Amino acid sequence: MRILGINALFHDPAAALVIDGRTVAATEEERFSRRKHGKRPVPFSAWELPEKAAAWCLRRAGLRPEDLDAVAYSYDPQLARPAEAMGLDDPWDHLRQTYAREAPRFLQAALPGLDPGIVRFVPHHMAHAASGAFAAPGAEDSSVLVLDGRGERASHLAARRTRDRLEPMYAQELPHSLGLVYEELTDHLGFLRSSDEFKVMALASHGRPRMLAELRRHVYPTGDGGFRATAVPWHELCPPRGAEEAWTQDHADVAASAQAVLEETLLDLVRWLHGKTHHSVLTLAGGVALNCVANSRIAREGPFARVWVQPAAGDAGTALGGALLLAAGQGDGPEPMTGADLGRDWSDAELGAWLKTAAVPFERPPDIAATVARVLADNGIVAWFQGRSEYGPRALGHRSLLAHPGHAGNLERLNDVKGREQFRPVAPMVSVDRAAEIFDGPLPSPYMLFVHDVARQWRDRIPAVVHVDGTARIQTVDPATEPLVARMLGEFERLTGLPVVVNTSLNTAGRPMVDDPRDALECFGSSPVDLLAIGPYAVRRGDLFRGAEEREV
Repeated sequence: MRILGINALFHDPAAALVIDGRTVAATEEERFSRRKHGKRPVPFSAWELPEKAAAWCLRRAGLRPEDLDAVAYSYDPQLARPAEAMGLDDPWDHLRQTYAREAPRFLQAALPGLDPGIVRFVPHHMAHAASGAFAAPGAEDSSVLVLDGRGERASHLAARRTRDRLEPMYAQELPHSLGLVYEELTDHLGFLRSSDEFKVMALASHGRPRMLAELRRHVYPTGDGGFRATAVPWHELCPPRGAEEAWTQDHADVAASAQAVLEETLLDLVRWLHGKTHHSVLTLAGGVALNCVANSRIAREGPFARVWVQPAAGDAGTALGGALLLAAGQGDGPEPMTGADLGRDWSDAELGAWLKTAAVPFERPPDIAATVARVLADNGIVAWFQGRSEYGPRALGHRSLLAHPGHAGNLERLNDVKGREQFRPVAPMVSVDRAAEIFDGPLPSPYMLFVHDVARQWRDRIPAVVHVDGTARIQTVDPATEPLVARMLGEFERLTGLPVVVNTSLNTAGRPMVDDPRDALECFGSSPVDLLAIGPYAVRRGDLFRGAEEREV
């Protein structure tokens, strides 16, 4: 079976292709359109489809739209109720439902040759659940928990996987939504809702949960697998922050309180689910699963022996989940993900042609990993563009900005390069065989979705990656799957004695991660980055601008 998955209705439009149960390609529309999150999650944008992402997935496999057996659209309008009946203030939501019902014909227009009759509506949270349960390795019998802002009529799903069957167990109906509560706080704190929730998580580490008792009156578990979460009086807890205003301690404290009540509620849901299934493995999906602080507490204090989080846990992941769910239903045993590198790549020859067309000076050193390690050891910043781009919001060694972790000033330096707030942390990447001596938390952690305590003897050695609370959101690197990154890490350790490198996403604030060579050159040319490592080639900033000066003379 050749199945194309589509996420489109709310935000993060994406496409994924599953053939005979194997994930062949998955990518987000933002990487092609260069619009962060693809679009804003408003009813008037619900008609927009991931046209470029879908077309690329088909090209990757050498398929035409008429070759597909099915298309999974990750929303089922038949399950929806009017917004007012669900207690939501969304007077134009009916427009979403209209667009969703017409999705088969919109897809036919976007992908000429597609038979609209093969489009299947997949319930939103079932698509999320499948993206976790079916994509996780070693999860043939497992529990899955989904939490986000909203789907058709719910904001949460607890389910169990038994081989190729996914069984719903409990769904929390709207208006109660942990995701929407967190979105409201994001907006109250002057950030962009449905986009900047991770900033609230980062700000929380600077605060104290002194408002927790008040928040527990509005957000709490009900003990039966559900919860209550609605109508939080944010204005009574602290003044709103303007987008350009400095944050205050009150803002940090309300963020810390919201984070704490979220974690408490999630732990209750996890314990309830385990009490029903007695599984050893839990998989997580939905936008709330991108909260790596909460994930770590679930792993540390929850009853499951192993917790796996879908790297594209937000709505983009429902494109993959919808396709995997249909595949399982047709008898194509879904295969686990082998990595998040499911997007575009280019051959060495193609990358060389891009550089020649751009008329930039470049070299092909004997070993790009060793070249990068030397620049990093000299405290240079490197733009790292290698292999297939990542599916999901985390840079995982394919589209990354790298730096030396031993200089505390590199945190401020990187935030300046990216043009973002100074309270934002950066992450360490470390070889999986060295991680346990430096970081305490769930291991391995290849998708940067947990936080780890940094061992005290290491905090002064790698200060750039240690957050204010002594933690770090790490990425472990397995040489078997990431040999180039592992070689770079090994050479950097040989030069510096440090087995850790700073890794943050290759982009600037408000823009999607770099995806193609043109994006890489534009980002490199407009940011104070010392070296662009693009495939086997190195472009040095000094050479680039020296050449420009010579041409002017």
